[in-house]
Amino acid sequence: MTTIRMANDRGHTHLGWLDSRHSFSFGDYHDPSWMGFRSLRVINEDHVGPGGGFPPHPHRDMEIFTYVVSGALEHGDNLGNRRVLRPGDIQVMGAGRGIVHSEFNPSATEPAHFLQVWLRPASTGLEPRYAEWRPGPDAVDAERVLIISRDGRDGSAALRQDADVHRLRLAEGGEFVHALRPGRGLWLQVIRGVAMANDQRLGAGDAMATDDAGAWTIRAKEPLEALMFDLG
Repeated sequence: MTTIRMANDRGHTHLGWLDSRHSFSFGDYHDPSWMGFRSLRVINEDHVGPGGGFPPHPHRDMEIFTYVVSGALEHGDNLGNRRVLRPGDIQVMGAGRGIVHSEFNPSATEPAHFLQVWLRPASTGLEPRYAEWRPGPDAVDAERVLIISRDGRDGSAALRQDADVHRLRLAEGGEFVHALRPGRGLWLQVIRGVAMANDQRLGAGDAMATDDAGAWTIRAKEPLEALMFDLG
């Protein structure tokens, strides 16, 4: 079975400095039909205005990563990490038994656009931790690159859940085939461009979820940027 999550059907939060779309129930947005997919619990697509951001706040027992699409994002946490993330950068935060962090747009003139993703961890009460991933020269324009995995293989950032996350960048007309193994699930989140996932058309902000094992062909009808989740 394949499910399509259309961009305009997502939850919406607008706070002036923040314009956020929620693929799953989050904050004041609640839809019992959209509480997550496998270990995926949150996918928020956030646009933060110049100087705006989230003051220090706590998390626990969640694996959280942020993917910067454009602009910059300044992260701080009570583990002592202070970083400014740029487009293509990823931070991974294992909240474990408790972490406090903040996120701000450090620019006084440019907006920031990023995706924040939460996954339930394989175990609770773990040690909090922080990691980053930045694309090397071979990965900047790669059609598909593994950015997150459970074991940190191939230079990816490690996350404490059975999840492989690939960043896709395909030129118009480009394609690749992903083999989804039995017992696993696929979530494809389009960030920019237009994709065909087998016979499903997806535009910016749209997503596709499936538990159907087999070959999934992703074709770019326009230059494409997306995140693809292969979940246990």
